[in-house]
Amino acid sequence: MAEVIRMPEVLAGATEAAIQTWLVGEGTAVTVSQGLAEIETDKAIVELSAESAGTIGRLLVAEGDNVSVGEPILVLLAEGEGPEAIGPALAAAGIGTADAAPPVEPAPPAASAPPAANQAAAVSAPAAPTQPTATELEAPSDIADGGRRLFASPLVRRLAAGAGVELTDVRGTGPQGRIVRRDLERHLAERETSRPTADAPAPTIAPSGPPTAVASPAPASVPTSAFEDVPLDRMRKAIARRLTESKSTVPHFYLVADCRVDALLELRGTVNQTAPRKISVNDFVLKAVAGALVDVPAANAIWNGDSIRRFSSVDISVAVATEGGLTTPVLREVERLSLSEISATVAELAARGREGRLKQHELEGGSFSVSNLGMYGTSQFAAILNPPQSGILAVGAARPMPVVASDGTLTVGQVMTATLSADHRVLDGAVAAEWLAAFQRRIENPFSILI
Repeated sequence: MAEVIRMPEVLAGATEAAIQTWLVGEGTAVTVSQGLAEIETDKAIVELSAESAGTIGRLLVAEGDNVSVGEPILVLLAEGEGPEAIGPALAAAGIGTADAAPPVEPAPPAASAPPAANQAAAVSAPAAPTQPTATELEAPSDIADGGRRLFASPLVRRLAAGAGVELTDVRGTGPQGRIVRRDLERHLAERETSRPTADAPAPTIAPSGPPTAVASPAPASVPTSAFEDVPLDRMRKAIARRLTESKSTVPHFYLVADCRVDALLELRGTVNQTAPRKISVNDFVLKAVAGALVDVPAANAIWNGDSIRRFSSVDISVAVATEGGLTTPVLREVERLSLSEISATVAELAARGREGRLKQHELEGGSFSVSNLGMYGTSQFAAILNPPQSGILAVGAARPMPVVASDGTLTVGQVMTATLSADHRVLDGAVAAEWLAAFQRRIENPFSILI
């Protein structure tokens, strides 16, 4: 039997995604686990695979379209079925098709006018607003001029109703002229730009009934500075949602350590004289973070709702700045990697992150994060946790500062400030302080990082 494939929830908490590329076409025979499409989520590209064998009957979404989770995206025909099975499959799933039902005729006008008493009651008591029924929300279309049936997803119909937009005024660019979300957004933008201004007020129609007081005209608007409203893309929406959730629901607390890094900078210079690739300070930091999580295993944990999950290996999320925002690919088993392996892996993940080519599994997991703004000259900052991880280390730039030597003399040393943001549900203050001390020991004694 033909099957309607819907947009899966490829990212926890995501409400929509986009078809970046179709890997099949209508009429393509597919096998189980064969790729159907590349789906673009907030921060990654995920391949949608077929769960059943069959033939692609119809693609319901165009490349680049945003689709809500649960919305239909294609029809998969079973073996031996032809195009005639597409309509019944869509109808069985509650989705309208061009040939699913005849056009709905408008209701005829009333045969006679209501009695005068009823007319008076109707004028004095406005009709109560009605809520659309489930059938109305799922209706496949409205009727446009000339009897043409308009197709739009339930999401688009809900958004249009909320914005007071008639779908007959919107030009659809989806398959078979289907109205997709971007069409509605474009229509709303055009409507905003065409609104009459204060200098050219729109004509109004005087209401019938007794005269009412007329408000004095509003003063001319005061000129303001030029500005630009930048629409939110999926990544920025995800960042806003996730960080708001983290800051408002996770009990953060912060610990700060000033680490003297003269020895680390000297060792880095020596290592880079013979290393197959240049090692950065951040590579040393990641290795030191992993070593400290091995030293204090209670910190290598995440909040699991009704439990605390502790890990035996160390997976660390690395904050990478991209053009669209921040992404955090996960570096696996860092405690086992050499500095050269850490450097190469981080560089490769960062490059694909900036190109938007990270896979979903490369963004999932990890018990801890590292965010380093030292390359921008930032001396100190506090980062927001990435739930359900237990901590994130914010690393500033190494800078010359007066320090007291072991013999009590005052000298100038290179100091790097590290700020730990911890989830108090997972880490008590003493455990967090123990971990930060372990990190500081490794950073200030960098040969321990190499061992």
